Amino acid sequence: MRRVAGVHNNRMVSRDAALAFSLTRPPPGFIDDPYPWYAALRGHDPVHPLEGGGMFLSRYDDALAVYRDATRASSDKKVEFLPKFGRTPLYEHHTTSLVFNDPPLHTRVRRIIMGALNQRAIARMEADVLRLIERLLERMAELRELDFIEAFAARIPVEVIGNLLQVPHAERAPLRGWSLAILSGLEPAPSPEALERGNRAVSDFVAYLRTLIEARRRRPGDRESDVLTRLIQGEQDGERLTETELHHQCIFLLNAGHETTTNLIGNGMWLLLRHPAELERLRADPALVPSAIEEMLRYEGPIQLNNRRLVAPMVLGAAELPSGTSITIGIGAVNRDPAQFSDPERFDVGRRPNRHVAFGQGDHACAGMNVARLEGRIAFARLLARFAAIEAAGEPVRDRRIRFRGFRTLPVRVRPA
Repeated sequence: MRRVAGVHNNRMVSRDAALAFSLTRPPPGFIDDPYPWYAALRGHDPVHPLEGGGMFLSRYDDALAVYRDATRASSDKKVEFLPKFGRTPLYEHHTTSLVFNDPPLHTRVRRIIMGALNQRAIARMEADVLRLIERLLERMAELRELDFIEAFAARIPVEVIGNLLQVPHAERAPLRGWSLAILSGLEPAPSPEALERGNRAVSDFVAYLRTLIEARRRRPGDRESDVLTRLIQGEQDGERLTETELHHQCIFLLNAGHETTTNLIGNGMWLLLRHPAELERLRADPALVPSAIEEMLRYEGPIQLNNRRLVAPMVLGAAELPSGTSITIGIGAVNRDPAQFSDPERFDVGRRPNRHVAFGQGDHACAGMNVARLEGRIAFARLLARFAAIEAAGEPVRDRRIRFRGFRTLPVRVRPA
């Protein structure tokens, strides 16, 4: 049954409110529950004008059309980011890293990274990820009551990416803070304080990487398992990254791997606590864990927004958009489009099919998506096997960002099996 536009959890957003929607001045309650506005936009204004001439997309088919047309929809952000950041460390990072670039740089870097994240490499990672998660679960069992984000969700990706780059364990403490500061600069309207923190984090991270890279050049690792060695040495055909490119791909790997997985696991736990019948269904049938991970990604995606810039005219729905138009893809809106997903407001751990776009689509689909899936799959399978009961132990505190959706804290209580 198709829901009425703008209705979600008995909340309604009017047509006038949808037409006035702004990402830089979000309406009250939007960060806590953006889905009523997403539904209203899909129903009333699916190609919605934003400040500065950009457009916000909320329909699945429109998002897919943009994702799949790299000839007209560019990922290069130099035009967009220069007025936002100025010529700062944040600008250098976000215009050099893999995610915000077009070929030829995107092609070169992606080929090198994907060579280190192929299926064989991911299979080799599984035992280490399992050991890490078992150690974290053991500590959770001792504590009984804890912050799920700090004790579990945020620790997994930092360790996994640290292992991929072979960052010494004693030097990993700043990594999460650097990641959060750098990515916060991507918000629609970052504060001057957020930009200052982001620029300082880029500078500190690059200074650290210079030392790490110099040591790795003296003593290379195994390029089959050490991503940093692979990035330094380049491809067998001689393709090499410049020093600046090398620094910023390392930062990108940490940021992308950290944010996606922390939010996937944190949001997933929150969803299971809010839907106890689905939690028990998953506990009774662990074979559903892979489909549950996909549903967590769809229903409460770790990343809510993505961007492109048109380099040629494009028609989306009834709108004819000129070259130069900035496009914001509302991933959270797209993943609940009833034209694609049956009963999209229902959280269903066994949902099939589930063609969500939480990891993007096309040439820019997330390079580390299978690593994130591996971490999520092992995390939830072992959580449910280790604990007979997991329940909320207080009110969670949501991260107040718009682009990234997750929690700062998620108090839980566990009872070992």
